[in-house]
Amino acid sequence: MKFFLHFRTLVMHFFDLFCGFSCKCLYCVFILIILIGGLGITACSPSGSSNPISVSSYCLNTMISITIYDSNDTHLLDECLSICDRYEKIFSRTDAESELYRLNHGLLTQDSNGYYTVSAQLYDLIKIGKEYSQMSDDAFDIAMEPLTSLWDFSSGESKVPDNAAILEVLPFLNSDDILLQEPNKVAFARDNMGIDLGAIAKGYIADRLKEYLLSQNVNSAVIDLGGNVLCIGQKQDVPFKIGIQKPFADRGKTAAIISISDKSVVSSGIYERYFEKGNTLYHHILDKNTGYPVKTDIVGVTVITDSSVKADALSTTCLSLGLSKGLALIHQTPDADAVFITSDNQLHFSDDFPKEYAVTITP
Repeated sequence: MKFFLHFRTLVMHFFDLFCGFSCKCLYCVFILIILIGGLGITACSPSGSSNPISVSSYCLNTMISITIYDSNDTHLLDECLSICDRYEKIFSRTDAESELYRLNHGLLTQDSNGYYTVSAQLYDLIKIGKEYSQMSDDAFDIAMEPLTSLWDFSSGESKVPDNAAILEVLPFLNSDDILLQEPNKVAFARDNMGIDLGAIAKGYIADRLKEYLLSQNVNSAVIDLGGNVLCIGQKQDVPFKIGIQKPFADRGKTAAIISISDKSVVSSGIYERYFEKGNTLYHHILDKNTGYPVKTDIVGVTVITDSSVKADALSTTCLSLGLSKGLALIHQTPDADAVFITSDNQLHFSDDFPKEYAVTITP
């Protein structure tokens, strides 16, 4: 079984062709510095327990892993994987059987007023997405599906979409035109619209996994949904250590290492899903106003909050806003801290970051 999981890790990039979730993927953002022998997440267990239990699987278009340090009940891991599978069938943009795909293509039940009835979970995440879209000054938007479908950062073809096709979809990229009505009804104010929840879906799922594990009396665990890292409690009464990937460097090369307890850590970077054509770098974080990759002085940003979905939304938004506006957003957001990496490879911390977290800058 271990051999199969390691082999599957080697070939996981072939599955990126089917991407429907966030590009904040396992091999892009974080390295959990808990490597005490072997691959993946392993560590000494808390006193009073046996060795930690862990599971890895390809899900949500990436490799995910969940490690529990204070329980031997493997049923908990099985249930966590089942939760991920259930949410993937709701939030995937590309899976023709998912609820979101069917909503975007008008395949759900529609009432006489044009509203589609959706599940409570899908309604909840769309509502959250609209809230962050409205607070982001157009830097974040969930009504991006007509545009994201034009770009391909996975196949290796390095193809820029036709400019006419990009211009054609720009009028439909406005989350204000996603209409919500209680209970659990969604409508589009304009035809040809679509929703892409990839920037926040894994954060939402990580939060749900945390709720489940806490309900089962788990108080020490790490949930890694392909780079969206959520730490429950501590590891053997010691903070977890999270490494921030150095942009455009080899995998595992860190810019800094941060000590984290009971927090969620999410990064966005232009250096993971991109291609170069004509001496121009095209990355996967798109500007709704131009249809092309956002122009920013930030190459990577890491956000730490209590909520993984909040960190997910803020990391994408801050990268799009750039250093000055991104820092301002973090400073006005309660319980949020961030470190920005600019194009000159300098690290810029939000005001409270050094007070809240032990940081080691790596060469």
